[in-house]
Amino acid sequence: MTCSDIITHPLSRRQVLKGSAALGLGSAAAMGLSPAWANPWGRTNVYSKGVEEGPNVSLAIRRESIPINGKEARPISLNGTSPGPLIRLKEGQDAVLRVTNLLDEPTSIHWHGLILPPGMDGVPGVSFAGIEPGETFTYRFPVRQNGTYWYHSHSGLQEQLGHAGPLIIDAAEREPFRYDREHVLLLTDWTFEEPMSVFRNLKTMEGYYNFQERTIADFFADIRQNGFAQTAEMRSMWAKMRMSSRDIADVTGSTYTYLLNGHSPEENWNALFKPGERVRLRVINGSAMSYFDVRIPGLKMTVVAADGQPVQPVPVDEFRIGVAETYDVVVAPEDDQAYTIFAESMDRSGYARATLAPREGMQAEIPKRRQIADRGMEAMGAHGMGGMGGMDHSGMSNMQGMDNANMEEMDHSSMSNMGGMDHSSMEGMDHSGMGGMASEQRKTRENGMLAAGEVQPGSRYGQAGIGIDPNERRVLVYRDLKSFTPWPDRREPGRELELHLTGNMERYMWSFDGQKFSEVSGPIHFEKDERLRLILINDTMMEHPIHLHGMWMELENGQGELIPRKHTLNVKPGERVSALITADAEGSWAFHCHLLYHMDAGMFRVVQVS
Repeated sequence: MTCSDIITHPLSRRQVLKGSAALGLGSAAAMGLSPAWANPWGRTNVYSKGVEEGPNVSLAIRRESIPINGKEARPISLNGTSPGPLIRLKEGQDAVLRVTNLLDEPTSIHWHGLILPPGMDGVPGVSFAGIEPGETFTYRFPVRQNGTYWYHSHSGLQEQLGHAGPLIIDAAEREPFRYDREHVLLLTDWTFEEPMSVFRNLKTMEGYYNFQERTIADFFADIRQNGFAQTAEMRSMWAKMRMSSRDIADVTGSTYTYLLNGHSPEENWNALFKPGERVRLRVINGSAMSYFDVRIPGLKMTVVAADGQPVQPVPVDEFRIGVAETYDVVVAPEDDQAYTIFAESMDRSGYARATLAPREGMQAEIPKRRQIADRGMEAMGAHGMGGMGGMDHSGMSNMQGMDNANMEEMDHSSMSNMGGMDHSSMEGMDHSGMGGMASEQRKTRENGMLAAGEVQPGSRYGQAGIGIDPNERRVLVYRDLKSFTPWPDRREPGRELELHLTGNMERYMWSFDGQKFSEVSGPIHFEKDERLRLILINDTMMEHPIHLHGMWMELENGQGELIPRKHTLNVKPGERVSALITADAEGSWAFHCHLLYHMDAGMFRVVQVS
């Protein structure tokens, strides 16, 4: 399947219907205008938890007994299912969603990625009061976009209890790519522990859920590869930081069951196709804490949308999807055989899976599991910094460690001069693979700021992240994302706002600029309608998916006028990421890390647009 097989040019609905009739297709459904779940043959396989079609939708939220992975569980349900039903809206509608709270505690629903009035955004204490037990709240908003999104609770830790579901908005006009059938794939992580118990465990002991720590065998393997002196020094450095090089995920498969559309790997959920069809897979990471690496062995995937926004097609074999991100891909299975949809957790502690097949009940081979990767430190010049004596080892405030596999593009010759370097922003390094070293000529304006769309020094958009070998298969990276058309606001940014992502792993405290949400005195201010650049610097050893409510973030990945719009940005350890924002949404908006326990621990702010 080539890009030319997928890309189409905008046509009117009348032209498409006329062309379909001439081809004997009988309806526009064959051209991808009508959602494939309308086909009775595939309806039950689009999303097995039911469909609620707009513009008028009613949802009842309760906690009830529902089996998960064959065991009795007590998740939060919406209309009797957990995860909740697929909500289907259409661009141009005025949506009316009535939500009744049958829990014994307040609840809420946030419509993730939707541009809507602040009072409808669904964040208690920021944009509305929440929904009290026994009450019904009516969300009303115009639907001004299309694509793949999702919804979830923004109250306490309810999201971890299954309070989430997919949200699909059908386009008013024909989309710029072809497909014959679609399936929605919602990835979640479920634990049979109560979420507050998980949170207490994380605060009690760093690495509580990490059952993949290094062993004596690993130690001797390192000695054989690197020698005793270097191995001993590395172990000493990690010990001083009171951290593990295998701190990849805070919560792991030791307690999580990874689900796809609410089904465990053993349950083998099926998505059906007819050989020769182009199948659109709408992939949503609705998990609380888990990143996934998604592939379908034997099939090339073509990425056609990111976070609900169309992008120019990118053929890949695998993509990493951060918490709260969405990707739409098109596959074209030609053979009458089954394919495994394999979503492996980033820390390799487990996986979710389903089967793409021409008939129900089929399954394909499950790929061999990959080993957990180690975060590396030597590439950050640890040997030349006096044993990192100035580092806050418990708080990671000046993160020195990086993934070994992700440092190929760094200028190692500069290591001897790293003593005076701002290690958190890494400005002396070329991490992006696209912009060269910071000393190279860059397109700067009179005020010294980079021109709109230019890559910030310290970004690593050309790298997928830890645990992925770019030589093994073609993997999607942020550098690949290019919007289908330029966005309306082409102004240069008038100012820059820099925020550091900070944390203390040992005490399990997470924050922006070293302050938890409970410690800040007021909101972050955006001027109404201003054009600004948001710079995020990750000073921690963990990945953070950063989500801004109410406005798009245009990722400055070097694609000029075609930089992609996203609602959630994954920021890798030590990385510097920037995005342009048009502050056109007056009101108060949440801004936070979308790792649920990081947000609850303090990595949350309010943005005030006025």
